[in-house]
Amino acid sequence: MSAAKKTGNIFVWGILGLLMIGLTGFGVTNFGGSVRSVGNVGDTPISTDRYYRALMQEIRAAEAQLDRRLTLAEAQEFGLVFNARARSISDTALDNELARVGLSVGDAEVARALKEYAAFQGTDGKFDRETYRFTLQQNGLTEAEFEEQLRADTSRALLQGAVMSGRALPASYGKVITTYLGERRGYSAVMLDEAALDAPVGTPDETALTAYYNANADTFTAPVTKEITYALLTPDMLLDKVAIDEASLRALYDERIDEYVQPERRIVERLVYPDAAAAQAARARLDAGTASFEDLVAERGLELSDIDMGDVAKADLGAAGEAVFALAGPGIAGPLETDLGPALIRMNAVLEAQETSFEDAQPDLRDELAQDAARRDITDRITQVDDLLAAGATLEELDRDTDMELGTVSYFPAQDATITGYDAFRAAADAAQPGDFPEVIELDDGGIMALRVDAITDAHLRPLDEVRDQAIAGWQAEETRRQLSARAEALKTQLDQGTPIADLGLPVQTLAPATRGAIAPRALTEPLFALPQPGASAVVAAEDGAVYVISLDAIEPADTQDDAIRYTLSALEAQSAQAVAQDLMIYFTQSRLNEAGLTLDQAAINAVHAQLP
Repeated sequence: MSAAKKTGNIFVWGILGLLMIGLTGFGVTNFGGSVRSVGNVGDTPISTDRYYRALMQEIRAAEAQLDRRLTLAEAQEFGLVFNARARSISDTALDNELARVGLSVGDAEVARALKEYAAFQGTDGKFDRETYRFTLQQNGLTEAEFEEQLRADTSRALLQGAVMSGRALPASYGKVITTYLGERRGYSAVMLDEAALDAPVGTPDETALTAYYNANADTFTAPVTKEITYALLTPDMLLDKVAIDEASLRALYDERIDEYVQPERRIVERLVYPDAAAAQAARARLDAGTASFEDLVAERGLELSDIDMGDVAKADLGAAGEAVFALAGPGIAGPLETDLGPALIRMNAVLEAQETSFEDAQPDLRDELAQDAARRDITDRITQVDDLLAAGATLEELDRDTDMELGTVSYFPAQDATITGYDAFRAAADAAQPGDFPEVIELDDGGIMALRVDAITDAHLRPLDEVRDQAIAGWQAEETRRQLSARAEALKTQLDQGTPIADLGLPVQTLAPATRGAIAPRALTEPLFALPQPGASAVVAAEDGAVYVISLDAIEPADTQDDAIRYTLSALEAQSAQAVAQDLMIYFTQSRLNEAGLTLDQAAINAVHAQLP
């Protein structure tokens, strides 16, 4: 079977399944004789039924994820309406193209698809006409309507398959990816920091400081600032007024017993391989000392954080638990079978079994229950505060007559202040203007607040005397980096002239050939792999202020027989081929749409929206 035919068959079964999913649970709505389409692509109408089904599929899928009903406004906000309209338009564009070229599947193909689809089969596994008729009846369709729709969808799927079958990647793709993932480079480096200078940079004179200040005016410009007065009440402010009885504490302790009585645990990292042979080969390299665990992790294209399982109990590791917990101290177990496949598991620490008594747990339990009680108390007070504000009470009066406390802040976006840590405060402060009526704002910790903008100060350059210390520190950092870079360039010149890096008179860090993921610090990675051949050098400034002089010592090509590289390459090629196929389909559909032309009827679209349940 050709690739195009295989692709076509996959699409046929896919659209038949989606068609039935789309119809299940809601029938095709009758929009009346005057509303049959929401627009046209060329001469082909975008039927109201098609748009309605697409929209309901999007909404029902989102509702299943959110576990609640969605309103039309929410569907529009989440992009569901846009997605349904785009899908309806693209499908109609393909239908229009099929009509233009005269392509359609015959009755035999439609009959075969119907007879082989499980939803229409009886208990004997064969096509059952009564089941077929009943299913369509439940969804408000006649056999003729459904079969015509299936014919159109199947024809469209064959066209999609033909377009997407041309998704072969160039032969060079695998070579480029393999080189990128698996090539290893060894290097030597000299790190220069402030200690490498002959003398500290000192303090700038007034001329130099003023020049730096003027050149970095944005750094010293104060943003637009709102002077805000607020009244605040949080659960923490009521904790001293909340009484908690011991029975409630005991009940919560019993409910959380798993947190307070914990079995022995281990801190582990799990490195999974595609098969047992690859895992065993990795173990052999570990045992032979030719690779470290960190090397194996990097070869898989992972970071240690990606494989960190944290602290786990024996049961959490399944079948691998026995071997891991048999280790008396830190070490590596495996290969072991896990729920993700064969793996090497490194155990880093043993955590002894722990038990926290009820007496020791009481302070935390009391705080939790008190927080809950305080939040409920605040919720009960919202109406009272609303009423006071509606009656004209000021924030100062709320401070006097309630448990709310008054505060002020000079607010600007990205400000580091306690009150601005609340998302709700920032949203309200950004929107508020002088003279606005204060309203109750609910906070995510259960608290409430109300605010007032007293004044707004425009953005302005702060005087040098006000930011002198900050400017001096900035100049010193910049001057240090300049001097370090100048020395590093001088050292690079010596390297380029043939001086061995070991003869530069500075400590040298040497790294054996490693892949990109194992290079540290990260700032060295791209400059190192950009060097053309061994002996080449570069100067690299790191984010922490240090400057490095690196010399490329060796280039080792990727091991194309390495199981980890082959597995990763295979997965990337499959993902990329799929992405290319999807892009081809998008470009083809858009070209057909551009040629045919598109018109939409907003009134008809609104009529479909009005029929949504």
